Amino acid sequence: MKDADIIKLYQKRSERAITETAQKYQAYCQTIANRILNDRQDTEECLNDTWLKAWNTIPPQIPKVLSAYLGKIARNLALNMYKRKYAGKRIDDRMLVSMEELKDCIDGMETVESRVDSQEIVALLNSYLEQASELERKMFVRRYFYMDTLKEIADGYGVKESYVKTLLYRSRQKLKTYLEQEGVVL
Repeated sequence: MKDADIIKLYQKRSERAITETAQKYQAYCQTIANRILNDRQDTEECLNDTWLKAWNTIPPQIPKVLSAYLGKIARNLALNMYKRKYAGKRIDDRMLVSMEELKDCIDGMETVESRVDSQEIVALLNSYLEQASELERKMFVRRYFYMDTLKEIADGYGVKESYVKTLLYRSRQKLKTYLEQEGVVL
């Protein structure tokens, strides 16, 4: 079923919208949530919450790209669940590693997560990524949105991990410079 048809089902308040959404986007949203949570039960709960949030927000919102809309919901719910689950605990995993990398570039009085959530930073980040090369943009999104490991990114593009690591390092440095030029105090 096409996304426009699924959105029409939401607008009509047809329960079939959830079934069609899950059928088309379960694997995609599950991958996003599982990369963050790394727990089958938590991921399942996150998916159910994703479908519920979509049901509660469409309408009034009408997403232009349903997959991106659902992916963002799943990611935000997974991040919130992760924060609740591991509050006050020190753990070492791929999500923390990628967030720590960004912290070098977006750091200040607040936490990285709260800064990234601000509308100004998001707009500037989108503006920066529009100017980046296609490969740089794709690797950046895979690393910092989808939480892919360096090896997964390298394998996906048929390059060495060291290439990905260097590209992402340079990208973070350029982002930091860009943010400073735009008046963001780091």
